[in-house]
Amino acid sequence: MSVGIVRSLLVRSVFLMLILAAGCASQNAPMAELPTHDLDLSAPHAPPAAAPKVFSPVQPFAAAESNPWAVSNPRAWRYIVIHHSATEDGNAAEFDAQHRRRGWDELGYHFVIDNGRGGPDGLVEVGSRWKSQKWGAHTGGTPDNEYNNYGIGICLVGDFTHHLPTPAQLESLRSLVSYLANTYNIAPKDIIGHRDAPNASTQCPGAALERYVVDTLRWRAYVRYAYKN
Repeated sequence: MSVGIVRSLLVRSVFLMLILAAGCASQNAPMAELPTHDLDLSAPHAPPAAAPKVFSPVQPFAAAESNPWAVSNPRAWRYIVIHHSATEDGNAAEFDAQHRRRGWDELGYHFVIDNGRGGPDGLVEVGSRWKSQKWGAHTGGTPDNEYNNYGIGICLVGDFTHHLPTPAQLESLRSLVSYLANTYNIAPKDIIGHRDAPNASTQCPGAALERYVVDTLRWRAYVRYAYKN
């Protein structure tokens, strides 16, 4: 075999080894971390999660009924409006007291979802407004007070400007919103963050939770809504 052929084979062998080495390096490189709200891998057709335990702000930690969210003679609900408390801790009883000090009749929200700093993480508190099917006091300033009169107010304890609620809070939120939207046939476009309401001048429920509402909650609701209708 000539010297030229040997030299050519050696060059090809070295080149092949470099390609293989580069391929292994790329396979072992760490994956870029994505924000949590981009990693919702739950299937839209998965069976619904069991309803979280609940308690009333008037009777904390009372035993839950078989279906704590079911009511008789429901109001003609059209919207679900999601809020954050913009505080690190709190619960329905504390917010109720704050709202009364402002001159409101009672807790303005229909539901409060705790974060472990005022109530058990992920716990859904059912406000007296929901039990009596009373208009909300959480999204003022909309034309004809539309989003208070016909909007279900859900507040998650925490400030979600830069990060999402706890996994337990998100699980409860998904379960609650799914139940409400399905029961009252609320269209996906009408599941909103407070900032999306007409005439709203607020950043509530925070940028991180707002993106979750738009990218995840509405997407899941569209799948169910299309199947149902």
